Amino acid sequence: QVQLVESGGGLVQAGDSLRLSCAASGRTFSSYAMGWFRQAPGKEREIVAAITWDGEMTHYEESVKGRFTISRDNAKNMVYLQMNSLTPQDTATYYCATPNIPKVPGPYVYWGQGTRVTVSS
Repeated sequence: QVQLVESGGGLVQAGDSLRLSCAASGRTFSSYAMGWFRQAPGKEREIVAAITWDGEMTHYEESVKGRFTISRDNAKNMVYLQMNSLTPQDTATYYCATPNIPKVPGPYVYWGQGTRVTVSS
C-alpha cells in the first residue's frame, strides 16, 4: 500500500523560506514521478511542481518559478519542495502525490494528508 507523509509546513512571514518533505513507502519509489500540489481555502487544487522518476526533468507552476525547487532522493524515498521568498498568496495546504503507473508524469492517484503553510504579510 502506497503511503505518502508530508511534513515541514508552518506559519512564516512573507519573504521567509520553508522546506517541505514527503516520505514515500509501499513500493519502488524511484520508478515513479512525484508532484507537489496545493489548495488554498475556496480555491481548486493546483499543481505546484513535479519531478520525473529519475529526477531529470521538473515542472513548475508559473507563479512559483524561480522561488520553489522540487527535488528527490531516491535512496531515501523522499521528495522535497524548497520554497523561498514566500508570499501570502502561497498560503495553502500542500500535498505530495504520485501516479500509479511507473515512469509517466500522471495522473496522480496517491495522495498524502497534506501539510499546512501559512504566510503572513
